[in-house]
Amino acid sequence: MKSRDELIDDLLTLAFAEDVGDGDHTTLSTIPASAMGKQHLLIKQSGILAGVDIARKVFNKFDPSLKMTVFIEDGATVKPGDIAFVVEGSVRSLLQTERVMLNIMQRMSGVATATHEYQSRLEGLKARVLDTRKTTPGMRLLEKEGVRIGGGANHRIGLFDMILIKDNHVDFAGGIQNAIRAAKEYCSSNGKDLKIEVEVRNTDEIRLALDEGVDRIMLDNFTPEATRDAVKLINGATEVESSGGITLETLRAYGEAGVDFISVGALTHSVKGLDMSFKACE
Repeated sequence: MKSRDELIDDLLTLAFAEDVGDGDHTTLSTIPASAMGKQHLLIKQSGILAGVDIARKVFNKFDPSLKMTVFIEDGATVKPGDIAFVVEGSVRSLLQTERVMLNIMQRMSGVATATHEYQSRLEGLKARVLDTRKTTPGMRLLEKEGVRIGGGANHRIGLFDMILIKDNHVDFAGGIQNAIRAAKEYCSSNGKDLKIEVEVRNTDEIRLALDEGVDRIMLDNFTPEATRDAVKLINGATEVESSGGITLETLRAYGEAGVDFISVGALTHSVKGLDMSFKACE
């Protein structure tokens, strides 16, 4: 399996292939190869900055001679007019890396900003906001990093690093007990040390999951009131996660019900990028 750095490098390779192709002919035709210059990242909207470390990888991959001077690091609160960093070097390189860097940083900063807003609604509670697998294909690692930078927690990265038994698995397996037992047997037979989480739809399924023993129970589409009752029933025997249609407005009610985690797909599947630009400067 590829490492995080290898996956990010693959993403950048694809990003340059689809954007630059066989050359930025506008830049190549108008800017001399010898031209040197400087551009800065100008913040145009308040939020949480994310992607500075990835931006460094973008510039280094395309042209290692580019020099990046960072003024604001990942996780910082930014406002319109802030300058996050300056990059100096070949003007041709600056212009050809601009859009790839901005696409990544705007997306990651948008995710971090949204996550910060959600997690702030849970101030004083133990509950943490979680991301999901509802991510942009190829961008998952970066979007999940945006969640982490924004103060949230990462759920599983993919299908490979945790067992999450959802409703379809339960139905196809012939019930929660069958699914949990099969998952444990699979891990034992294959030498896998994976946490097991199971999604439940009612109180009966909670009891069955508790009887079998799992690492986490996901309460799917429970009301805040039903969630409170479920937390009492589970009584600390396992971690508890709320999921399903939870909004910024209803988030705190679920946190107050006593769950450990609240998963929110909106952190990545419908977030708006943070406004910023990469402008020539002196």
